[in-house]
Amino acid sequence: MPIPELDRAHRRWTVALLLAANVIACTGGEPETPPDRDSGAPEWLRARARLQQAGAATTVARHDFTFTDRLDASGITFVHRIVDDAGRRYKAVHYDHGTAVAAADVDGDGHLDLYFVSQLGRSELWRGRGDGTFTDATVAAGLAVDDPIGVGASFADIDNDGDADLFVTTVRKGDRLYQNDGTGRFTDITAAAGVGHQGHSSGALFFDYDRDGRVDLYVANVGRYTTDTVGTGGAHVGMDGAFYAHVLPDRREDGILYRNLGGNRFRDVTRAVGLGDDGWSGEVVPLDVDGDGWLDLYLANMQGEDRVYRNRDGRRFEEVSARYIPRSPFGSMGVEVLDWNGDGRLDLFVTDMHSDMFDDLAPDDVMGEGRKSDPAKMPPPLFPRGTDRLLFGNALFTARDTVGGGFEESSDRAGVESYWPWGPSADDLNADGWDDLVITAGMNYPFRYAPNTVLLNEAGKRFLPAEFLLGVEPRARGATEQPWFTIDCGVGGADAGTPACTACTRPNGAPSRCRAEPGTARQVVMGTRGSRSSVIADLDADGDLDLVLAEFNAPPQILISDLAQRGRVRSLPIRLVGTRSNRDGLGAIVGVTLSDGRVLTKPMDGKSGYLGQSRLPLTFGLGPTAKVQGIEVRWPSGTRQMVPAPTAVGPLTITEPDAVRDAPGGP
Repeated sequence: MPIPELDRAHRRWTVALLLAANVIACTGGEPETPPDRDSGAPEWLRARARLQQAGAATTVARHDFTFTDRLDASGITFVHRIVDDAGRRYKAVHYDHGTAVAAADVDGDGHLDLYFVSQLGRSELWRGRGDGTFTDATVAAGLAVDDPIGVGASFADIDNDGDADLFVTTVRKGDRLYQNDGTGRFTDITAAAGVGHQGHSSGALFFDYDRDGRVDLYVANVGRYTTDTVGTGGAHVGMDGAFYAHVLPDRREDGILYRNLGGNRFRDVTRAVGLGDDGWSGEVVPLDVDGDGWLDLYLANMQGEDRVYRNRDGRRFEEVSARYIPRSPFGSMGVEVLDWNGDGRLDLFVTDMHSDMFDDLAPDDVMGEGRKSDPAKMPPPLFPRGTDRLLFGNALFTARDTVGGGFEESSDRAGVESYWPWGPSADDLNADGWDDLVITAGMNYPFRYAPNTVLLNEAGKRFLPAEFLLGVEPRARGATEQPWFTIDCGVGGADAGTPACTACTRPNGAPSRCRAEPGTARQVVMGTRGSRSSVIADLDADGDLDLVLAEFNAPPQILISDLAQRGRVRSLPIRLVGTRSNRDGLGAIVGVTLSDGRVLTKPMDGKSGYLGQSRLPLTFGLGPTAKVQGIEVRWPSGTRQMVPAPTAVGPLTITEPDAVRDAPGGP
């Protein structure tokens, strides 16, 4: 049943969106005749670049390197395509939250491959050659599925045979599990495996919750935001007022925990282990919040309070949210686990996008973007339980040195607030021994452009905004928008009388994002560019870390770093091979002790950005002079393995001892 005050609030919000399409050009959009893109970005973006340059004058974080978009040189021709509800029939539903990119070496040739997820068209697998170039392997790999209405993608070794299997989530098209034969050829085993849920799935996580040596699977399901009416490409049409559906109990669709039984079979054990009632969760990460050696779950709630579930010896989960996270972001999107301050304890970074939807800031309001959103601007119907347990911005939960764990929220102190953020990725971009953050951003049509964010870690004290310093912003040729959809507003036209046509054709209106096609009644409506997911990895095997940004309704960005070309990069990539633990070592924690006394700590969780899980080595930046003194691996099985310093430069593979009494092991 509709709720009148929710419907009224939704109508007001929809009107605001349509008005935004007409006023945006006054706040940084393009004029009727686009300027030469080579001339650079809009002035408000250039002003931000100047601010960052001034702020970097005294930083300790290395920033004398650049990322350059090499999409054309990469050979990748994938283009993400959206459903109508995210374009010409724009609705405030959750379709615009996808989609993912994930990375793994699927064919065992030593080169990184990329899997891009799309809503319409095809999701695609691109095989890497190891030099930053790729070839389309979608058909050859057996992954060609038309109009998947895809959302997330996760690589993991489900059968412990040493290769990367693939799980893909969809909106009501059925989630899919593909088994890899070791050569990069995949077979759909969804039905036999028992993981083909047909609902509103989002992020998926492989982790071994019961420590039996096989990876289990948690699938986050957002909630029911579509009707049974089927539109273009088989996509179910979104519900009116779906943005408020989280307050309606009958729209719930809880996440699913599948236990890996072996033999490529899984069983739904959600209720049996005490999970369920998880809100509108779109993403999930594993984290041992209490230090007992069992992986707990942090569920990011797109609208409402995040949830923390404590793992009780692999038998049951209990909700302990209030104990560990007293307040959480209202509109959580992406989650990343990292040791940001170098104290050896794992912290938690959570982005909040939905709070920014109600805090419309001018493009030049940099200070405003660095503050939490104003709770007073939030529509009251969104908060039936009040706002006391909510934050309205990003959160950085820093682990406390207390018995049983616990966190303090330190986002403002660390300087990690950002605007319209989606997914974070964490890794050491400048190889200085401190993990940095990459935060994808942007709300696309009909909002104004929001830059992606790169935060360089200033030795565990705070973060330095550096996207303009490093060439991640502005985008190539200063682009901020692109054609979004075309409408026919003529007499008898398919779109005549729709709000979009009204916004485009009203006389004497403010400059708009509409481009009339000469000699026709059609209008090309422009939409802002925006990124969703990301992967940080060495795409060209030169020793530094590059970026892959998955774009919404557009080709990806393939951002290649020149750090290695500007001087020697000192880093240690470590790949884990589990024996008693799962083959990928998912759930392990690796500590690298340096000659200067520091210990670099990273979790092996595979999380590689919003909605994605990848099969990548852990890369430890060593700084300009430090040497590795030793390595400790805390395996999910409970084994603690001490590994001596490597004698040679290059990637290191650490294999888990077969038993606790075995030799310490090494490369």
